[in-house]
Amino acid sequence: MSVREFAERGADLELVGIQKRFPGFTAIEELDLTIPAGSFFALLGPSGCGKTTTLRLVAGLEEPTSGRILIGGRDVTGTKAHERPVNTVFQSYALFPHMSVLENVAFGLKRRRIGDALGRAHEALRLVELDHLAQRRPAQLSGGQQQRVALARAIVNRPALLLLDEPLGALDLKLRRQMQLELKTIQEEVGLTFLHVTHDQEEAMTMADTVAVMNKGAIEQMGAPAELYELPRTSFVANFLGQSNLFTGDVAGSTDAAISVDIAGARVTVPAARAQRHTGRVTVGVRPEKVTLLREAPAASSDHNVLGPGRVIDVSFSGVSTQYIVAIPGVGTVTVFAQNTGSGPVVGEGVEVWVSWPVEHGFGLDDVAEPAARFAADADTTSIAAQRREELVAELEED
Repeated sequence: MSVREFAERGADLELVGIQKRFPGFTAIEELDLTIPAGSFFALLGPSGCGKTTTLRLVAGLEEPTSGRILIGGRDVTGTKAHERPVNTVFQSYALFPHMSVLENVAFGLKRRRIGDALGRAHEALRLVELDHLAQRRPAQLSGGQQQRVALARAIVNRPALLLLDEPLGALDLKLRRQMQLELKTIQEEVGLTFLHVTHDQEEAMTMADTVAVMNKGAIEQMGAPAELYELPRTSFVANFLGQSNLFTGDVAGSTDAAISVDIAGARVTVPAARAQRHTGRVTVGVRPEKVTLLREAPAASSDHNVLGPGRVIDVSFSGVSTQYIVAIPGVGTVTVFAQNTGSGPVVGEGVEVWVSWPVEHGFGLDDVAEPAARFAADADTTSIAAQRREELVAELEED
């Protein structure tokens, strides 16, 4: 079985006007999405955002309330799950413990009476570099090896679309990072269309060609990983995909090249091309690794923003970098990531500092950031449904 045989089965996925309602709440408002054939696409978002529901709709495990699902141009909205050209790799490996690795991979082929099932299973195992362990039982494999067997079992069926539902969530950090690279390599080799659902930002950015960030049943922003990270359009994307320092104020001046925003009496400049809004009250931001700590007030410069003075209120060593949190009167707190190129922290708690960053690294959002809550809202689908049921009962009792 050649790589080309796999690649020829890849197909595009199109979701048209998809809406999914459950009793008491709406999981997906209205979703339109096209995933090109042969791409590695990631749906990224927190619990309850609708990403897993979307995957289950594509797999045929849920029916949409409205809308259409097309795979390779064919409408499969009413097609049963086992009749769709789709396979799913779950976080749970779900391998048969009494079968060998080879038998696990060949199981589906034998059940469908496909010729040379064992030969195809060997080919799939060679693809994930596990053919030398074909006769072992799953219990004799590591977690990463078991996940690769599950992947081989899905790929051997030559699906047009492979769905990955948090497939690396059960692995430790080092193994998860290794598997991220291996999954991307396998996807490029076989040419299948991968739809990957995850809440792990690093995982999505490492593997996917395109990332769609979901929030409350809708896609908030979609694009290449670097584009989403460098130019988030909303406060949700800016804070969910990594960390951001966000500042809200009124536009105090603008030119064709840049806008200046009044932040507690200081001017913060953002390139006009990197700002979504150019008038009124706006939120601008910068990533913590772009910010520099300074022990003395710097000279005024048109190509750098400066805020301060402030005081360092927290220093956290994380190995590769040190995180500093600086409290600036009128501004709030600013987070700074400093790479550990020396022997220790640059400054300690209580030290007076200024923060600075190049104007070219700033961005402006399309919405105004709300003050961050201490704890994230409990927005999983179970709690939403329970809350909505209580509201409906209260309405009925009032009537």
